[in-house]
Amino acid sequence: MNSKSKNLPLNQALYTWWFGIILFSLIWPMFIGPYIALTNPSFFGGPEVTNITLSSSLYAARNLAVGVAFLLAIYLRNASMLFILIVVRLITDLIDAPLFYIFREPNLIGQIIIFTFLCYLPAIFGLRYLWQKINYK
Repeated sequence: MNSKSKNLPLNQALYTWWFGIILFSLIWPMFIGPYIALTNPSFFGGPEVTNITLSSSLYAARNLAVGVAFLLAIYLRNASMLFILIVVRLITDLIDAPLFYIFREPNLIGQIIIFTFLCYLPAIFGLRYLWQKINYK
């Protein structure tokens, strides 16, 4: 344990450069995704859709709510809250990956690489780090 972490109360996350990269890779889609969904409505409804649909509005609301919750947890340095949000994000990504493949039919190898390196691995490493912070006695 270093001198910086000695001054932090229990259950507070210490932000290292690699944990910051993990948080960034997990949070930026929460804001970029809604922007794409609202500025490109055909993303959700096919080429004939030209206005915002209910599905794109719900997608944007869900992601913005989780993104704001992430920012609040980061501001509060709350390791437990960050842990729960990363678990929620991981479950959502585990559901989104097959659905994205079924409905959008992207390149399977590219989708596996994107979800593995930008979603699953950062979540697993972030959860491991936060679990150690939460269970530190």
